[in-house]
Amino acid sequence: MTAPNDARFDDISITFEGFTKTFVEKLATTAAVNPRIEAFHSFLKLTQPIDESILPQPRLAEAGRTYQIPFTFVVPERLLPSACRHRCESGQVEDAHLQLPPSLGDPTLAGDGSSLLDDLAPEMTKVNYAIKVKIGRRRESDGKKMVLVEKARKLRIIPASEEQPPLSIDGQDEDWVFRQEKSLRKGMFKGKLGRLTMEAAQPQSLRLPPPKSMSTCPTTTAATVFLRFDPSEEATAPPKLDKLMSKLKIATYFGCVPFNEFPRKERAIHHPSHGLFVESVPLSSRCVESAQWTQHDASSTATRRDSAFSMSSPSFPEPSSAYGGNVFHTANILVPLTLPTNKAFPPTFHSCLVSRVYQLDLSLSVHTPGSVTATTLQIKLPLQISAAGNSSATPLISSSEQEAIDARQLREASGDFFQPRIIAPPSPEYTERAELVRPGSEEQQQQQQRREQQQLPPDYSFFAGASHIVPVGFERPLLGCSPVCG
Repeated sequence: MTAPNDARFDDISITFEGFTKTFVEKLATTAAVNPRIEAFHSFLKLTQPIDESILPQPRLAEAGRTYQIPFTFVVPERLLPSACRHRCESGQVEDAHLQLPPSLGDPTLAGDGSSLLDDLAPEMTKVNYAIKVKIGRRRESDGKKMVLVEKARKLRIIPASEEQPPLSIDGQDEDWVFRQEKSLRKGMFKGKLGRLTMEAAQPQSLRLPPPKSMSTCPTTTAATVFLRFDPSEEATAPPKLDKLMSKLKIATYFGCVPFNEFPRKERAIHHPSHGLFVESVPLSSRCVESAQWTQHDASSTATRRDSAFSMSSPSFPEPSSAYGGNVFHTANILVPLTLPTNKAFPPTFHSCLVSRVYQLDLSLSVHTPGSVTATTLQIKLPLQISAAGNSSATPLISSSEQEAIDARQLREASGDFFQPRIIAPPSPEYTERAELVRPGSEEQQQQQQRREQQQLPPDYSFFAGASHIVPVGFERPLLGCSPVCG
């Protein structure tokens, strides 16, 4: 801090803040109506404690003199529950909103850490992080606090994120298509050749390298496409495959009111306070003529694929709607996927006002004898992008705490956790009884005094009348349970 002139001040605040800005354009019927709705959400604010001894006494910044005030901020792994106060449809949505979102929408910061790259975000959406410094002073006339100087330094934050479980699709979600069937014909006015099925599961995520990584390896993953051809006649050969094209769609959902569930295309388009911005990036185009077909019969011992949503390795897809229980053919195609390096791809995330979702489009063209145009099948798969953490970052727990956690996990894994525990009589301080004074007959009071002298517990006949003694160490046990065991 260097002042050009002598300046008095009262306090200095240094904060690390994260906030989201969005706006939605609405179609206005009149010119007087503002068609833009804006929203601002501050989801993170950390304040640096400042030692008063390092500040000048009195509070006067001398002209030309530099004052250094150290500060340290630790980026949290999660946000506090107060960052998401609106209603959510499920705990999974709320948990996603409490994850730290990555920087998004700032062209001066987007990139790979060394060069500026387009992160494919619209101007309606910004997720920013900044370190802010304010120097304040109170007016002598009324004591009102004034801000003399305010500066901010923006930061690019890409939090570590793990791959989430595959999506569970109910079949009514039109955003994703895991399976498609099409009938193939011998010609324009000829009979059917058979029915072709294209199917795939959600691939593993594209894992971004840790920050400041010196690795030049590209970010890659792979998807497997499963094909099945059910011929109309047993002697019919499977069709000739042509090209398989892959394309990555980048969808940015934004809104001026919080999302109470994971965003969907249909709802975002029709919601007056939500919006959707989609970009496409081509990945690859491969010739798949050399794919090998395998013939099966109805008595094949291989198990069919139960569901397109399973992540297990299937043998082949389930029969199509035209399968007659005879011979069918299957083929598998491995599709390598590489993330382009000329764009910035923030990890998949969902926050209260902004979400970034990725979609993998796979399009297969097939040629049939006698047909002029090719038949195309297309599926749309969810694709996650996750980020590796900084390997050189300081752990949030100490080495002794980590050793205690590892030891406990080792005991649980070895079976000690499930060993029988020792059950012993309760300590004397837990066996005393408290007397509850209630109105009763003289005969009952005499009976109670005799029991106290004998130091014996009351029998069941005593509880049939008015009770005078109430156990305080535990509640009345159920039949067959010991109060010591709880």
